[in-house]
Amino acid sequence: MVKHNNCLDNSHFRKDWQRKVVCWFDQPAKKVRRRNARTEKAKKLAPRPVNLLRPVVRCPTVKYNLKQRAGRGFTLEELKAAKVNPKAARGVGIAVDHRRTNTNQEAFQQNVERLKLYNSKLIVFPKKGPKKARKGDSDKAACDGAVQVTSKMTLPITKKKTLQLARKVSSAERNASVTTTLRKAMTDGKLWGMRERRAVLKAENSKSAKGK
Repeated sequence: MVKHNNCLDNSHFRKDWQRKVVCWFDQPAKKVRRRNARTEKAKKLAPRPVNLLRPVVRCPTVKYNLKQRAGRGFTLEELKAAKVNPKAARGVGIAVDHRRTNTNQEAFQQNVERLKLYNSKLIVFPKKGPKKARKGDSDKAACDGAVQVTSKMTLPITKKKTLQLARKVSSAERNASVTTTLRKAMTDGKLWGMRERRAVLKAENSKSAKGK
């Protein structure tokens, strides 16, 4: 006998296995397949690098902007500063992104130096053989000594590790109050205009008083 207004149990034990349940039993085989595909791609492109050269960009938002990663492509301004033709850049393994803009001079210079370093190591094979070499093609010795770059990233991005050594805490640091420092900085930023105006009025009043 059921007393009161009891709700019937709504248990979710009726999964449609054929349509909704997804398994991942082919994960190890897919890994082998991707590796074999990368090897075949490297053989077809040899001695050309497997991946394009990418710029160094910072991640968006305040939370992640300290981290650096590879971007989509170099801007037209960066290619112009490095004396690289944007139309010929893709042919020599340089990724181009005409939509990206430069907002930071330091990052702009970093990518320009990255392009110059790549150009210094670049080996361009003659399109129609060594006998019909054109302007900009590498010589025979450089072509014979070329080694294919098969790494995940062309010119990998190196991250600098800053190591801080242990030191003795000074008495000024021990007695300093972070809250007081922050509150003073907030107050100074809020009142600097009023204080400057007050100082100008005070100087004008003192000049007028001396003139009298």
